[in-house]
Amino acid sequence: MVKWAGGLYLLYLGVKLLRAGVSPTELTEPAAPKSRWRLFMNTYLVTALNPKGIVFFVAFLPQFINPGVSVTGQLWVLAVTFVVMATVNAGLYALFAASAHKLLASSRAQRRFNLAGGSLLSAAGVWALLAKRPA
Repeated sequence: MVKWAGGLYLLYLGVKLLRAGVSPTELTEPAAPKSRWRLFMNTYLVTALNPKGIVFFVAFLPQFINPGVSVTGQLWVLAVTFVVMATVNAGLYALFAASAHKLLASSRAQRRFNLAGGSLLSAAGVWALLAKRPA
């Protein structure tokens, strides 16, 4: 039953995407934040208090700590390294998104995306419906 529901849902999504029209290329600009400092602090608090991140660091970082050396210094090095790498990663994603915006916002690119995505979803739906259960 789940296989049929999933396969039919994938087919529905594929057909819906194939039939989707092209949206206007003019996107509205989001409102600028009132204070960049406040935006930074809100983002920092949400990230710092995320339970998944806390659990990750509590489980991951101790593997790299040498108990014979100052733990505080080691934790600072690891934390700064992580923040620098995360900043570089976010910056590269922002640069990629800015450069890809013009290319992906065109009506031709949207039609190609809808065709490719709709075809792949429809094919996945057919594959799911025709898949045999292993014996």
